[in-house]
Amino acid sequence: MTHNGLFISFEGIDGAGKSTHINDLASAFQSAGRVVTLTREPGGTVLAEKLRAMILGDAMDPMTESLLIFAARRDHVVRVIAPALLRGEVVLCDRFTDATFAYQGAGRGFDLEVLATLERWVQADQGLLSDPSGNHPMRPEVDAVIEPHLTIWFDLPAEEAALRLANARVPDRFESQPVEFFRRVAEGYSERQRGHAERFARIDASRSRDLVWQSVLQVFVEKGWLLAQYCHE
Repeated sequence: MTHNGLFISFEGIDGAGKSTHINDLASAFQSAGRVVTLTREPGGTVLAEKLRAMILGDAMDPMTESLLIFAARRDHVVRVIAPALLRGEVVLCDRFTDATFAYQGAGRGFDLEVLATLERWVQADQGLLSDPSGNHPMRPEVDAVIEPHLTIWFDLPAEEAALRLANARVPDRFESQPVEFFRRVAEGYSERQRGHAERFARIDASRSRDLVWQSVLQVFVEKGWLLAQYCHE
């Protein structure tokens, strides 16, 4: 089992059920003796949470939306994610940059090349993952962009997600979008997965909660990041 920092993101359209399992995974890692930082995007810092409220509640065009999301992300990476990884913690993040490509890119139709440029700028390592001696404890060969080691993608048809959301809390500005928007977002996730297959683990989120949870755990057991003995709720 690794004791280096691990950065794991949870992705999927609204209603896919990813948030149901992130706390259970945190408990599994804690049972294995790991320190866990549980966080989310947009959000995760005082500043990013303020920006989150604006992003979810205020009307704005796709460019403004994208810029605010990446501004929140930079503060999140600098203040929370990178320090936790340097401490050797497991960072579990509810959404990260893949969501921006899916929602703002595919969903809103914003320019993917601009998003890619923002990704390179905002997630630039710039020494964030080096200790005072200059050592890079995670991935010494990677010094360009901070990204998850693994992305758990909860794949669910947009129509089924819409049915689940119908019984949820009062929807925010994204959750209230029509089903066609979520079809585009789902395709955006598919495209992102095709371009980053090495770090994506697709989970069929249409199955029962227990089956989905077992699929999630199996990913971590196969990678050697959790032992089966810690994978019981």
